[in-house]
Amino acid sequence: MGDEKTMGSMGMNFWKDKKVFITGADGFIGGWIAKTLIEKEANVTVVIRDTKREDSLDLHNIRKKVNIVKGDIVDYPLMQRIMNEYSIQYVFHLAAQPLVEIATRSPLSTFESNIKGTWNILESARLTKTVEGVIVASSDKAYGNQEKLPYSEDQPLQGIYPYDASKVCTDVLTRSYFISFGLPVIVTRNANTYGGGDLNFGRMIPGAIISSLQGKEMNIRSDGTPERDFIYIIDVVNSYLSLAENIKNKNVVGNAFNTGSGNPIQVIDLFKLVTKLTGNKIEPKVLGEATNEIDKQYLSTEKIKKTIGWKAKYTLEEGLKETIEWYRNYLVKKGKI
Repeated sequence: MGDEKTMGSMGMNFWKDKKVFITGADGFIGGWIAKTLIEKEANVTVVIRDTKREDSLDLHNIRKKVNIVKGDIVDYPLMQRIMNEYSIQYVFHLAAQPLVEIATRSPLSTFESNIKGTWNILESARLTKTVEGVIVASSDKAYGNQEKLPYSEDQPLQGIYPYDASKVCTDVLTRSYFISFGLPVIVTRNANTYGGGDLNFGRMIPGAIISSLQGKEMNIRSDGTPERDFIYIIDVVNSYLSLAENIKNKNVVGNAFNTGSGNPIQVIDLFKLVTKLTGNKIEPKVLGEATNEIDKQYLSTEKIKKTIGWKAKYTLEEGLKETIEWYRNYLVKKGKI
């Protein structure tokens, strides 16, 4: 999937034998980063809290190719131990409670994972002499509701709902560690990321694709009019690795970078595109019951383009075609279509 569009700007040489720690590697984006780094011959260590029936390590067939530590990012002594014992050089911190709906229902567990987990990672990295760079996932949700669109990195972070606020804290803490202690960090603010291997079926794109492939009615929680920016997973992985490879660049280190497609789409139109590409033209049902969500959200990517030359290579239609094919194969294997 996506082999023709290479990931990472410096190829095999930069990551060969590098010691990399990934939090959230059993999740969607973290799993793809782990897979790609293994292909680039990095030595990858991951921390896993819950043993799930199925996760990204299995989907990418990399469970036996990584060092697995059982534990939780809220365990500070464990984070210190991992970084020291495995002589970690680069950290990709993606572990988080990632779903807006769950954050609204369970704010305290979201805050503990997303905020405390982040300061544990940052402090452990600060005290580990081998660490050369820490890349931390914030989110476009950290911007909150803004009058000026698209969002640029110099706009204030106004996220106020539980998930959004947790990402504001993640973002500010990370940049604080650069300003205060000189820790080499980068913050990423991704648009909505999609692609094969996302097992959070409650998310918009996997939910829509699976419903469409199974010929079931698709529910839109909002009124269908919100606009969102969607970026394909291969473009996202490419941005993470390219930024990490450039962390010694003074215009990169300590900075936050948006990544998105730059082409927002209304939710209702996204659902219609999915049904067109699957060939199952089912009219989505608009529920109009979403709360704590922002009407329009999309990002400017001028900063990352100017600084390291990164830009999204996949159009929404190209990315969706590959994603639909992934889920089609997945459902066939499971006997669900």
